[in-house]
Amino acid sequence: MATRIAPSADVSAEAQIGEGSSIWHLAQVREHAVIGESCVIGRGAYIGEGVTMGRNCKVQNYALVYEPATLADGVFIGPAVTLTNDHFPRAINPDGTIKSASDWEPVGVDIAEGASIGARAVCVAPVRIGAWATVAAGAVVTRDVPDHALVAGVPARRIGWVGRAGEPLVAEPGGDGAPRWRCPVTQTLYEESDTTIREVTH
Repeated sequence: MATRIAPSADVSAEAQIGEGSSIWHLAQVREHAVIGESCVIGRGAYIGEGVTMGRNCKVQNYALVYEPATLADGVFIGPAVTLTNDHFPRAINPDGTIKSASDWEPVGVDIAEGASIGARAVCVAPVRIGAWATVAAGAVVTRDVPDHALVAGVPARRIGWVGRAGEPLVAEPGGDGAPRWRCPVTQTLYEESDTTIREVTH
């Protein structure tokens, strides 16, 4: 498949764009960013310098993905999401001089395979979003999110579990062991384990 870059997009010649990816109008992809195969970068989205993105990711309109964020395969970033990169943001130093690149150390958001970040959510770096987790629209994530967790609110807290299909899991009745949950779409069975869940394979 051919790579598609809209004429109004600003894509650095030093960025790597995977085969079959689409970068739409007014999007900006900075130097040394690595975009995997078959990704979609929506209108007005910003991909920072050195950001890495796996295959089959979707970054929706006007999302801001600041370096050094890393996105694994199949990550969904909703409209107007912000991934931050500074512990203690300031425009100036204590002496009033303007901050330069050498005056601070960027920290990133790490998003694992298949995770989804809902519209207008903010992920405050440094933080990790686990595989197949879902961050609800408008949430503010200030701490790590376990695999398969569904988090919402300000600050975000876990309100349930989700499977690979993205729908909330349903509690399985009965049983004396660890709580079990089933995906209503795939019928996959999960079992709680420590602070996350795992698929039951037997």
